[in-house]
Amino acid sequence: MAEGRRLSLLIVVSVAVMLSLSMGVRQSLGLFMQPVTADIGVSIAGFTLAIAVQNLMWGLLQPVAGALAVRWGYRTIMFAGALFYTGGLVVMALAQGNFTIFIGAGLLIGAALACAGMGMSLAVAATAASEERRSMTLGIVSAAGSLGAVLAAPLGQGLIEAFDWRVGIFGFAALAAIMLPTAWLAGRVDRLTGKAPAAAAVAAGSADDLNTLGALRAAFGRTAFLVMASAYFVCGMQLVFLTTHLPAYLAICGMDPMLSAQALSLIAIFNVFGSLFFGWAGGHWNKQALLGLIYVLRSLVLGWFFWAPPTPTTTLVFAAIMGFLWLGVGPLMAGSVVEMFGLRWQAMIGGIAFMGHQLGSFVGALGGGFIFQTLGSYDLAWQLGVMIGLTAGFIQISYALAYPQARPRMAVT
Repeated sequence: MAEGRRLSLLIVVSVAVMLSLSMGVRQSLGLFMQPVTADIGVSIAGFTLAIAVQNLMWGLLQPVAGALAVRWGYRTIMFAGALFYTGGLVVMALAQGNFTIFIGAGLLIGAALACAGMGMSLAVAATAASEERRSMTLGIVSAAGSLGAVLAAPLGQGLIEAFDWRVGIFGFAALAAIMLPTAWLAGRVDRLTGKAPAAAAVAAGSADDLNTLGALRAAFGRTAFLVMASAYFVCGMQLVFLTTHLPAYLAICGMDPMLSAQALSLIAIFNVFGSLFFGWAGGHWNKQALLGLIYVLRSLVLGWFFWAPPTPTTTLVFAAIMGFLWLGVGPLMAGSVVEMFGLRWQAMIGGIAFMGHQLGSFVGALGGGFIFQTLGSYDLAWQLGVMIGLTAGFIQISYALAYPQARPRMAVT
């Protein structure tokens, strides 16, 4: 028993470190847009296209990576992801134009995130944790996803200023290389996949004993999952609209450029607290109702902030509240998928929902820019974001309360 707990702890710590590095590097790639475009003639459109393709690749390949993890094991997939990540950064560091930036930052890092990003990390953590501690463990691992930027962003900026952008990206490649041993250690979860308790598949219709096609049919045949996945599209749309367009909005309003950096930092910090809280809350209350509550609260806060011109104080308060509501969806989504379908197909079925999230991300970034370019204002963009978010949140809450899943067990003390 003690040996099993030590193994579970090793797996959870390793996958948390892997996720922290994976997300930290990804969230800091924007530091390189200006020096790269100035040095080698890469257009801003070319650089942002690579990042957009990265998000699409991540979403489209996530369910594929999850299905392959069932066949080949988590270790193989996560280790391959760490290799893709390191290789993609090396390609970026050696880039001479749009094409190599597209290959490195877009295709390779997008594939890497599908194999060693949030979805795979939460699936591994869910498998390693006991049923009683699963939701809280998912919250802890989700919180780790914010901490990597605390290391990666200052490292990248410092190397750019002291040397140049290529040295900065090689520094990121060194961080990505640390993912290789952590992915290998986290891959010891493969020893546990044949020992998962039957209680992990709480709800009727578990997909634990199905093949890939049967698991897909089970997912698309379950209304609760389809409602949850559709609402997840709105989640991605709102968040990426903010990360992409908030700095530009604040600049238009005449705010100090440093305010944008402070706001994004506050989002990352408060996301740690939010992930931990919702990880805990998901072990006590209806996970899908909590998801709907997050979407409603985000939409209300979004409407409050954009209703009047921003001030430094309102911007920082907004960032703190939104940060608290940021990635709390991660443990709730992953836990809900386990309750509906069991552990075996969690990575693949969760990846299907995440694919919707990434399509929403693409719409949030592209749609916000299109509306601003057409109308010269973000007013319609945030109004649509609020309206769609409230609608999705109330539908999610209503369905969760009308058709509740099996009640989670109270945490063991």
